[in-house]
Amino acid sequence: MDAHRHYVDHALKNYQEPPPETPLTEAISHYIAEKTREQERTLISQSQLRSITREMNTLKQRFPAALVSQFTPEVLTDYLERGKPALKTYNNRRGLVSTFFRFARRKEWIRSNPIKRTPRFRIAYRRGSATTLTAEQVAQLMEFLETYERGTLVPYFALCLFAGLRPCFRDGEMSRLQPASINLDTGVIHVEPQVSKVRMKRLITIQPNLAAWLRAYPLQRYAMVPALMEKRHRFVFRKFELSHDILRHTYISMFVGKVRSIAEAALQAGNSEEIIRRHYLDLKSTAEAELFFGITPKAIIPDPGESASR
Repeated sequence: MDAHRHYVDHALKNYQEPPPETPLTEAISHYIAEKTREQERTLISQSQLRSITREMNTLKQRFPAALVSQFTPEVLTDYLERGKPALKTYNNRRGLVSTFFRFARRKEWIRSNPIKRTPRFRIAYRRGSATTLTAEQVAQLMEFLETYERGTLVPYFALCLFAGLRPCFRDGEMSRLQPASINLDTGVIHVEPQVSKVRMKRLITIQPNLAAWLRAYPLQRYAMVPALMEKRHRFVFRKFELSHDILRHTYISMFVGKVRSIAEAALQAGNSEEIIRRHYLDLKSTAEAELFFGITPKAIIPDPGESASR
């Protein structure tokens, strides 16, 4: 009798109400709303929000009538392995889905996060030297850009190449930087925390050749991210076989070649000294760096003194 009472008392003490039967579609709507608020407060980036939304939409399409509480590790493993993804893609998916289920756990829609019992893979990363352009290739690129669409893309490419701004025009530094942050009189670009990828302010010295480009193609007349950017950007990148970060990689390697200072390059680029040492050191000679920072526009540059007297 005492044993029976013990089991009854134990059951009563540890009894938990079953979690509410929350539809997946409803839960995802609440989750996306929270993440949108976080993005508006700059707690996450626009690209992060876009990745979250894309994965959540895929999850809804895959399980349109599911309840949040119905998901098991086996079901989620099959979902994560759809299309036989690369290990990095699988891990990225897992991270996005795990964050959603942590949110659901916090809302008490589930008792435990089922993603914890799905596989996670260790990946050995082997990153070598950054891929860059030569000074000659940059000269050819900028010469072409002066003739393409009346120089519309010149400021964008000049700022990425000769100041090392992170180039994504959708949600990178180039998408958030304002012309007022570029001061030719003081020779400094102010990258504020809300613009920087790493949320830290940095000051970039405007090299003399960049100043020449921005005087020949002033930001009062040329947008840093002009209309039809995606189409024009894609055309130029395909024509010159450019990769996503090659403009910034070229700047950093050339800057290291010019000043021979890892610390100064790290400050200008907004990277750690370890990253500069590992990926950019000794990629460019001082001679090639001088050629690179000597690339100037063929367009007529208005004289600053003459402009001020008008």
